[in-house]
Amino acid sequence: MDPFDVIIIGGGPAGLNAAVVLGRCNRKVLLFDHGKQRNRYSHGMHNYLTRDDIAPKAFLALARKELKKYKVKMINVQVNNAKNIKDLFEITDMDRKKYHAKKLILATGLADILPDIPGTQQFYGKSVYHCPYCDGWECSGKKLAVYSKSKSGTELALTLSRWSNDITLFTDGNKYGTKKDLVLLKTKNINIEYQRIKSFEGKKGQIEYVVMDNGDKYTAEALFFSNGYEVQCDLVESLGCITGKNNVALTNKSQQTNIYGLYVVGDASKDMHFVVVAAAEGAKAAVYINKELLKEEFDDIMKAKRVE
Repeated sequence: MDPFDVIIIGGGPAGLNAAVVLGRCNRKVLLFDHGKQRNRYSHGMHNYLTRDDIAPKAFLALARKELKKYKVKMINVQVNNAKNIKDLFEITDMDRKKYHAKKLILATGLADILPDIPGTQQFYGKSVYHCPYCDGWECSGKKLAVYSKSKSGTELALTLSRWSNDITLFTDGNKYGTKKDLVLLKTKNINIEYQRIKSFEGKKGQIEYVVMDNGDKYTAEALFFSNGYEVQCDLVESLGCITGKNNVALTNKSQQTNIYGLYVVGDASKDMHFVVVAAAEGAKAAVYINKELLKEEFDDIMKAKRVE
């Protein structure tokens, strides 16, 4: 079987948009998707013109429908391994089936590290969030809690002051904060609670209280956390990519890694984690890949002519 022009691993906005561009270039494209997009718990997407408040699942359904006319092949299965074999990339899925491609795009995304506090999971994406730019506007005027134990939550708390005048920063037993931080927090009337947290309480996806170890309860209508994130898979590292903070791949302006023919797009490649940015990176990588494939095809033609 002839290799695919491009294999894309990851069916979120970055991978899907790359597939659209490459499909429109009449490229032979295969896209893998395991369905574990970072924003799958969210009630709605934001900061994307014409798609404000759309549910992530609905957005993905629209994108996949558009892909059908471009004959992009989609497989809903997880990829277990990827490696270089001569001039091709070999992909092995969880069913041990192998596929080959001239170029490879990783759009595998990130996963947020949720606070290890009872109650987090049931509220995540409904009233507990990680991104103020994605969900801050919907929380305007509400009583907000900010959770940040592993690092300073000062920046997140101050950012949220654009949407609320009633904010409490919870450090869960960790004491931090420079004199400058404390002054800035005070100017915005942001309270700091250093006690350890026992749980988050509420019902039907709505957080209501932050419960402390000593039994004290703080009312909260929404909570934002700063607890870091991690890559969703180790393909970037196993393929030999140079990585930076949190094992995120380092790419150039075309989204190409240090490995020829390997591109990384979306949250797995940058710190600006917006759906619209991820989609744009997918489109950008696709254009550069098509140009690269054209050059290789023309070079092969010229080599054949010289032989003749």
